[in-house]
Amino acid sequence: MSEQLLERMNIVIAGHVDHGKSTLVGRLLADTHSLPSGKIEKIRQSCAENGRVFEYSMLLDALEDEQKQGITIDSARVFFKSEKREYVLIDAPGHIEFLRNMLSGASRAAAAVLVIDALSGVAENSRRHGLLLSLLGIEQVIVLVNKLDRFDYDESVFRQIKNEYEAYLATLNVKPYAIVPVSAREGKNLTRRAEEMSWYQGKTVLELLDSFQNSVADHEAFFSMHLQDIYRFSNDNDDRRIYAGTVTSGTIRIGDPVRFLPSNKEAHIKSIESWNAPTKSQSSTDEATGLTLVEDIYVKSGEVMVKSDEPSPIIVTQRIEANIIWLGQQPLTFDRPYLLKLGSAKARVWLEKIERKLGEDSGAEDYYGLNRNECGCVILKFQDPMALTAFKDNPTLGRFVIVDGYNAAGGGIVLQGLTHPTEGERPDADFEDALFLLLRKHFPHRFPDLGNKNQDYTI
Repeated sequence: MSEQLLERMNIVIAGHVDHGKSTLVGRLLADTHSLPSGKIEKIRQSCAENGRVFEYSMLLDALEDEQKQGITIDSARVFFKSEKREYVLIDAPGHIEFLRNMLSGASRAAAAVLVIDALSGVAENSRRHGLLLSLLGIEQVIVLVNKLDRFDYDESVFRQIKNEYEAYLATLNVKPYAIVPVSAREGKNLTRRAEEMSWYQGKTVLELLDSFQNSVADHEAFFSMHLQDIYRFSNDNDDRRIYAGTVTSGTIRIGDPVRFLPSNKEAHIKSIESWNAPTKSQSSTDEATGLTLVEDIYVKSGEVMVKSDEPSPIIVTQRIEANIIWLGQQPLTFDRPYLLKLGSAKARVWLEKIERKLGEDSGAEDYYGLNRNECGCVILKFQDPMALTAFKDNPTLGRFVIVDGYNAAGGGIVLQGLTHPTEGERPDADFEDALFLLLRKHFPHRFPDLGNKNQDYTI
């Protein structure tokens, strides 16, 4: 008999370098018997042969540079199962130079675990990671105060760190589900309660993970699907036009009326196609899906498909208010365009206004841009309309990445769509942008860089 299909949840593990998050993940894998047979023994043997002390973090540090330097560079994805669900643990980097990778990991997570070393206390990156999770809208958070074995499990050490970090998170409007005293190396309070910390009466880490809930974007939510591509086949007189993508939320069925946004074109579902599988009558959240339509319409990849007879929070707008973190080498500035990616959609975007920098008290008149590792609440303006939602209404349709050149330079969440221009915006801005694009098209050698629009060119 086949195993019961378990729900899957993404959890990001974050913390300052050397605070023990990789050890935490490795120990969870070992204690839940989620490792391949012989994995631990192989690592122990390798350590013995090289004269190294075995650490559970070695189960994750697979990259050569990580082995040499002892730091996690990329976001490793590991899997384990509890009795309730299957987890994808995303071990995100803690070093300040690798915050971009941490952003990549956190953007896929429904919940987070923040690890703090009791020896070091609340470090700068402990605060930065809390801010980042707040920016990305991750509300399900637990904090682990690690390495309490070094203090003989002293409750007063735990209380001091707990009170300090809890007060900081309160300034970000983040209320953790729990703050737990642990020893990742010794496996204390991870999957079973530790007798050494009988003064702690809360749940274990595994029990807390099982108490988390996935997002509301399930089969009962409003239907939405980012259109990834359109396929045509010519063999055997096959004239189907298949509209492909992954269902973001809700359920679609044969015969349902649909609308594509932002083009606003409408059609009806004719069939639901699957590769090398039986024909289906419906498709739901997270399913890769191919659809054919009764009406033959032209739409572009990146559009969002919704049901035309169903209310949804999706809006079409050219301006948004958003929380972002900037990780680019060059500052985020007002005088150049960037590329915003949201799902399969892409749009050229400009920074219109910085409403405030998070963690600072200065007024907006002092803001000339966002520097590397700075966070802010901003207004962004798109060149073309885009379909999206506020993050609180649908995380997938409200979370984005900003690309500068060829590099992912920032990311954040949509707070709301806006309709009216910012006070003081020039009414001729759109005309100037269009004129510059036209000139650049016909005189590319004289206008090589769209980012230098304000330069004094001569033709």
